[in-house]
Amino acid sequence: MFDNVLAREFTTAEPDQAYVTDITYIWTQEGWLYLAVFIDLFSRRVVGWSMGPRMKAKLVTDALRMAIWQWQPSAGLIVHSDPGSQYASNVYRRLLQANDFVGSMSRKGDCWDNAVAESFFASLKKERVQWRHYQTRAEAQRDILDYSVMFYNSRRLHSTLGYTSPNDYESAVIELKKAA
Repeated sequence: MFDNVLAREFTTAEPDQAYVTDITYIWTQEGWLYLAVFIDLFSRRVVGWSMGPRMKAKLVTDALRMAIWQWQPSAGLIVHSDPGSQYASNVYRRLLQANDFVGSMSRKGDCWDNAVAESFFASLKKERVQWRHYQTRAEAQRDILDYSVMFYNSRRLHSTLGYTSPNDYESAVIELKKAA
């Protein structure tokens, strides 16, 4: 277990200072598809994801490895999760340690500590999944990827971000800082 370092502080001044992560599940005719995401608190951008038929530690480590590969966060990144077994696993803890990231965990049963990830899953399910009847996990994976990358990160407006998309918000803030 990690201490709750994040302490419900859901804003950061820069990208790649704090990520939140969680797992959800989506029904397909082949069975459950599990989705793990990592979200950057700066822009609410989904920075890493993994999907599969099992809810094992590999699901979350693959998603975090994607975020590391794509965004190359620095040592000191806070990575906040619930206290699930995937996040308490040795392989996950070693991945955090190898990158000098700071693990942070909610108390058991306290969904408010991970509200940003829960909000993403609620949006995904209300805006996309509830309207689909996936025949296969592969079909669901393609659709969820399209939603996450092509819609959520690129076009979905967030009240927290002044009604801009995560990608536009991040670009605008970076441009302002360059101009200053």
